[in-house]
Amino acid sequence: MTDILKAIGALRLVPVIVIDEEENAYPLAQALKAGGLPCAEVTFRTAAAERCIRAMASDPEILLGAGTVLRPEQVDRALEAGARYIVTPGFSAGVVRACQANSVPVFPGVATATEMQMALEAGIEVVKVFPAEALGGLALLKALAPPFSMMRFIPTGGISVSQLADYLAFPPVLAVGGSWIAPKALIAGHHFDQITELASQAVAICQAAPDGAATGQ
Repeated sequence: MTDILKAIGALRLVPVIVIDEEENAYPLAQALKAGGLPCAEVTFRTAAAERCIRAMASDPEILLGAGTVLRPEQVDRALEAGARYIVTPGFSAGVVRACQANSVPVFPGVATATEMQMALEAGIEVVKVFPAEALGGLALLKALAPPFSMMRFIPTGGISVSQLADYLAFPPVLAVGGSWIAPKALIAGHHFDQITELASQAVAICQAAPDGAATGQ
């Protein structure tokens, strides 16, 4: 397991960020760090995403990734901006190859057993399950896990803070992706103190939740 995987597994939670304003990026990174969550997946869903990654990555203590990466050329842009790992919404062999060529961790999105097998054949053993709740949530993960016992999951999409502990208690879950920690409205409104509080609350839940991978529960 790489250092990045170890760090994500230790934090147990990855804030998923959609941000429109470059000037809010660095304060957002500091708000997350102040809440005990020095990690973020900045999605390529806005025109400012690349610039925001660059701004947030100026703090070396932030474990920064790029999400919603759809094409191989976006991998180069994300890495140049300072991303240290790549996340995709679905499985793209081209994106996976580009990441592997750059020796950067990639967590491709999967929704089916077929996509999980494609990821496994590509040498991937940590996948993003997306959109987790819409696909069936924990019930889906528990159905997929037995035939793919070597895989670890980062479920993302529609998960709320009230479900966090249950997901983390399932052994194959490495971490959870959460968009509730830094919603667009709070970022745009400069409510960084509230983001720090949401991060702090989530970190407390992560720390209190049983470590399924360690306990086997």
